[in-house]
Amino acid sequence: MASTIFGRLFVPSLRRFAFPAPVSHAPLASSITSSIRQTRLFSSTPAQNATVMQVLRGCRKGKRARHAVSPALAETKSPLLKGVCIKVGIQRPKKPNSGQRKTARVRLSSGRQITAYIPGEGHNIQQHSVVLVRGGRSQDCPGVRYHLVRGALDLGGVANRTNARSKYGTPRPKKATAG
Repeated sequence: MASTIFGRLFVPSLRRFAFPAPVSHAPLASSITSSIRQTRLFSSTPAQNATVMQVLRGCRKGKRARHAVSPALAETKSPLLKGVCIKVGIQRPKKPNSGQRKTARVRLSSGRQITAYIPGEGHNIQQHSVVLVRGGRSQDCPGVRYHLVRGALDLGGVANRTNARSKYGTPRPKKATAG
């Protein structure tokens, strides 16, 4: 009797998937597990949407907004900003790395103060130098989210550089004349 009640409860839901109704004289427990296994494996119905009451109670939480990598540039919506160096110094990198990373504290034309990384070997900037700031963090210096542009305004290019010169503001070397 229990198997017929069970069959009446669960077989109509299985018919829409074109499964044959379980017709066996097996014990009740095995028929329950087999029908549950069938419904779980072959469930092609989409997940239920939230009801109106669930939404009103607050089941849906919006995604957090992504923060900008370079917030001082994002708030003015500009790729580059001009600034004046307040202080030029050295920062130690994070744990696995060692060395001395050259950084500059810069007051931007928007009035905001930031710490920017000076790329390349050697630099010629000092206090009150006018520099151009672009976005991009220095991965091993915590809190440094900006780079200075080499070869622009008061910051000169890297001397004697032959590879990737455009990144470091180095002009093309003059060809030697034979004669």
